[in-house]
Amino acid sequence: MQNSKLLSEGRMQAVQTPIIPVIAELIAQTPGTISLGQGVVYYGPPRAAFDRLSILNSANGMHKYGDTSGLLELREIIAGKLLKENRINIDNGSKVIVTAGSNMAFLNALFAITNPGDEIILPVPYYFNHEMAIRMLNCKPVLVTTDEHYQLRLDEIRKAINAKTRAIVTISPNNPSGAVYPESSLIEINTVCHELGIYHISDEAYEYFTYNGARHFSPGSINGASRHTISLFSLSKAYGFASWRIGYMVIPDHLTNAVSKAQDTNLICPALPSQYAAIGAMKAGIEYSREKLKIIEEVRNIMLRQMEKISGLCRISMSDGAFYFLLKVDTGMDDMTLVERLIKKHQVAVIPGHTFGLKDGCYLRVSYGALDINNAAEGIQRLTNGLSTITRQVR
Repeated sequence: MQNSKLLSEGRMQAVQTPIIPVIAELIAQTPGTISLGQGVVYYGPPRAAFDRLSILNSANGMHKYGDTSGLLELREIIAGKLLKENRINIDNGSKVIVTAGSNMAFLNALFAITNPGDEIILPVPYYFNHEMAIRMLNCKPVLVTTDEHYQLRLDEIRKAINAKTRAIVTISPNNPSGAVYPESSLIEINTVCHELGIYHISDEAYEYFTYNGARHFSPGSINGASRHTISLFSLSKAYGFASWRIGYMVIPDHLTNAVSKAQDTNLICPALPSQYAAIGAMKAGIEYSREKLKIIEEVRNIMLRQMEKISGLCRISMSDGAFYFLLKVDTGMDDMTLVERLIKKHQVAVIPGHTFGLKDGCYLRVSYGALDINNAAEGIQRLTNGLSTITRQVR
């Protein structure tokens, strides 16, 4: 008989299976599928990122371990960007840590501030990797609903706080809803954290992706916020850096030792070639991303016009950030069955809402950042036709 201890997954049994590889396998089984699933952009890094890699042949120590916190030159560039664009002054009691993407930054933060059994407040819909990380560390995600526009319900967040609460997480612009939280809401969350001695973890990976005059706000810029605010950023979206795995976090000085322990154990240091490429990318600056954003905004408008045709079949989130829409489909079908049918019968892929904590109906996340204009038009046509056909058949 096999030892039952060898068959147990331990704490990982409580962690949901990552949805992206599951959808990728379904796409691989259906050649020709257009993906409106994974959250990536259509473009790659700027030329300056590749030019910077020329230093690799001559840099002393290139093939040795680097600073756990990241290259000093990169951290200095990041500090300048934070001050100019986010109004975050790291000289006011903060430190920059370069990470292998902002997912690692979030995990680093949890290692630094939690003990098993602690609670982290997540507004729903949440980013699935956040919820997964919390469970992996034997902590409890406390789920708080948002309103019909996926905006924060501050009264409900306050009710969810108790003696075990260690942090409140906000994502703005939001993945998966695309909602942009107003400055006033983020200030109130940050103030509550200050008053109660808990942390505000602010995920700002989509900071450049806003539309219709919406403005991104960084809670780390609030006067006196540096001791209780952890800000997470990523190059994956802004600079087309997804596979290069470079992000960064801004943490209170007093968390430096704890975060360094987590990072050194899991990573030792961010990959030096990726860091040098990041230096080149960030020197290209925000204008590189803004230029690329024009195409994404065009794609967004195409999708909005097409989705008007199915407004009677679903509720569509009219969001002003990131590159996502959430659809609540008027059907009794579960979301994963609907996703599988869309892929197999209509060759278009989206992400089911249950993975983001949306379980009171059939939700789909539609991503449009990875598409050029032609693919966007074809992809959304397949989606609208597919939803119309499938929901009509079910009825």
